[in-house]
Amino acid sequence: MTVIPVRHGLTLAAAAVLATGCGLGAELDREADPERTAAGVSAAPSVTGVPVAPTAEPPLPAPAEGCPATGVKVGTGMVNAAMGLRAMPVTLTNCGAGEQRLNGYPDVRVRDVNRARMDVTVLKGTGPITTLDDPGAHPVTLKPGESARSVFVWRYSAVDAATLRGSGVYVEIGPAPGAPRQTVEPEGGLDIGDTGMLGTTAWQKVVE
Repeated sequence: MTVIPVRHGLTLAAAAVLATGCGLGAELDREADPERTAAGVSAAPSVTGVPVAPTAEPPLPAPAEGCPATGVKVGTGMVNAAMGLRAMPVTLTNCGAGEQRLNGYPDVRVRDVNRARMDVTVLKGTGPITTLDDPGAHPVTLKPGESARSVFVWRYSAVDAATLRGSGVYVEIGPAPGAPRQTVEPEGGLDIGDTGMLGTTAWQKVVE
């Protein structure tokens, strides 16, 4: 696929993605030039001559309100556009009580306004769509409240504004292949049209 150089507008998109605090150290293609451990069992105070059994282990805190049974919540950020190139941050947050472990790329399916699956090839990495810093698959451990992020990129293709034909209205995202996916509706949808290709970066821990 021929990558069309993107210049001034892409610099703005790169800044916007970086401003989300994704911690990727990611920059969109330099086309602008051009270039939580459970508490241990504790023994209750003993009384002379009377054996005392250990107290029960305290229960783990309940998941946060609105947290899925999987213990993770997926959300998308604003789609940044620059002369045909699109970039969207995707955040996975550990909203449960235990640790969550990731190692690799999101598992993604794109569906249209009728929820029919679109013919979209999901890439591990962002080439040949563009060049974006990608940490590659590596172990990521999220304690309760911590998040990881991936960036999705694609090239704009004409979308019918009336029927939304060609728009990825619903995006199913899972932490990894085989894991339960969550359906999100990115604002404006993915105007991926007939380009049929979506790039992703590997999950990387968000450093506050």
